[in-house]
Amino acid sequence: MKYKLGTLAVAGLMAASPVMADLVFPSLSYRTGPYAAGGIPFADGYADYFTLLNERDGGIGGETIRVPECETAYNTEKGVECYESTKGEGALVYQPLSTGITYQLIPKVTADDIPMLTSGLGRTSAKDGNTFSHVFNFPANYWDGASVAVKHIMEQEGGDLSGKKIALVYHNSAYGKEPIRTLQELSKKHGFELKEVPVDHPGQEQKSQWLQIRRDKPDYVIMYGWGVMNQVAVQEAANIRFPMDKFIGIWWSGSENDVLSAGAAADGYKALTFHNVGSDYPLYDDLKKHVVDAGKAAGAGDQVGTVLYNRGVYAAMLVSEAARTAQEIHGVSNITGGQMRDGMEQLEITEEKMAALGLPDFGPEFSVSCDNHGGEGFVAVTQWDAEAKEWNLVSDFMQSDQDVIQPLIDEDSKAYATENAIEGNC
Repeated sequence: MKYKLGTLAVAGLMAASPVMADLVFPSLSYRTGPYAAGGIPFADGYADYFTLLNERDGGIGGETIRVPECETAYNTEKGVECYESTKGEGALVYQPLSTGITYQLIPKVTADDIPMLTSGLGRTSAKDGNTFSHVFNFPANYWDGASVAVKHIMEQEGGDLSGKKIALVYHNSAYGKEPIRTLQELSKKHGFELKEVPVDHPGQEQKSQWLQIRRDKPDYVIMYGWGVMNQVAVQEAANIRFPMDKFIGIWWSGSENDVLSAGAAADGYKALTFHNVGSDYPLYDDLKKHVVDAGKAAGAGDQVGTVLYNRGVYAAMLVSEAARTAQEIHGVSNITGGQMRDGMEQLEITEEKMAALGLPDFGPEFSVSCDNHGGEGFVAVTQWDAEAKEWNLVSDFMQSDQDVIQPLIDEDSKAYATENAIEGNC
């Protein structure tokens, strides 16, 4: 098991004193295995943001940050082992970047009084903070993504989906199955036909699925994929000449890794996102100066500004601001996991705050409360420009259909609370 320190400065502090008083943000990464191409840039962005805070600001609230990294290979059992191996180091929050690991850690983090953030992944009903006291999934979840995909399709179709056909191509796992119930309810509401097309792990063989799509002739395809599955799907869609501007991936199906191999054929492919794209933000000047050019980047420094690197930066920013909030609430700088949970539950991200952090317009504004651990569910649409080799935001951040989603969250969280004899957090 390998651990990685956030900065050389932290290593110096470790050598100088046996007493560790750092703020500890474990990174459950996967730099190996079938999903490494997605795990590496996220882990780099996550580590680099904390390194920047250490090098430029001296940490958070005067406390140095330490980032022990543990390799999960996107394997649930290894992910749980990494959690058990690192939680005793003063861990403040976990972000497993895996729905399978998330499900296994929900009861553990609750018992251990350590919060977990699963932005855009994990158990969607964890938005209900009354039931899931230590799990957060702001600013958006899988069901928000499904709803905004349908909302975007409605805009393309003049507001009427009656008689239309939408196919869901999904990773045949707990992750990929997440949007099915939501899309079923939306199909009833809007009158479109839903076709479900599962793809088994890891997704390298999809010819039968895309032959089915060619036969069924859906008007749009929504994809919940990850890793090599995405690349194969984009290429197979191109092979049957499915129009790319009617092919929409969830945010885990919308990185450079997913489209570059298809070349010009991927032009126009769309993907959802809960944060902005590119590196044209003041923060990235600081990352270049204090981290990349200083030789302290977590990786080779070649992922800066890519979609998944940005997601890692965004994830680190959110928990860093939650830590600041926790410090303010409790009047101490060296916070505990339980105090960190309080900071996450009172987190408010405004445009003013993002601008002050060097990330103006980088994501939606949102606030968290005891009964709402997921924010307001605002999602945007991006589109791939194959010639420029870049993603562009092609919509504003749109709110998901809460009239459909909230009852589903209430139903699922109530069932979980009953099954686990949870009386309520709020």
